[in-house]
Amino acid sequence: MKTKAITLEKITQYVLIFIISAIMTMIGNCINTVTDGNPDTYVSILEGIPGLLILIAIAFAGNLLGWLVPKIPAVLWITIIGILLGMPYNTVTAPFVSEQVGKLGLLPLVTPILAYAGVSIGKDWVEFKRIGWRGILVALLVMTGTYLGSALIAQAILMAQGII
Repeated sequence: MKTKAITLEKITQYVLIFIISAIMTMIGNCINTVTDGNPDTYVSILEGIPGLLILIAIAFAGNLLGWLVPKIPAVLWITIIGILLGMPYNTVTAPFVSEQVGKLGLLPLVTPILAYAGVSIGKDWVEFKRIGWRGILVALLVMTGTYLGSALIAQAILMAQGII
């Protein structure tokens, strides 16, 4: 299997997407920490930049590895890199990575992804309509089942550990 071509245009596109996502994330994170009502948890845009740069570097490295080794998807590379950098047993990078990335909220991080998914669906609206109501019903059932299954597994693990 041939490797995918890494072009300057493709890299430029990824960098532009990362920059737009970073700006949206930082504004959202700033608003998120202001509106939670606790002045001790406020994270300014400058305070959040190191964590965001870490996440962008992980995503870029994972995508680069995905291009170089096309049999393994980029999302798997991103997951592996993120786990290795942040796992508690890694005393070299984990304290810094965990502290910096911990300043970012989950909702501000996923907002650009959800916006991109919405634009993507809107761009292919004809294809989306062709799926029909049965496809939408199946998608809703799959998402609901995934959420409930994840919640049940998390509940069981947390109860087994005595956390709840």
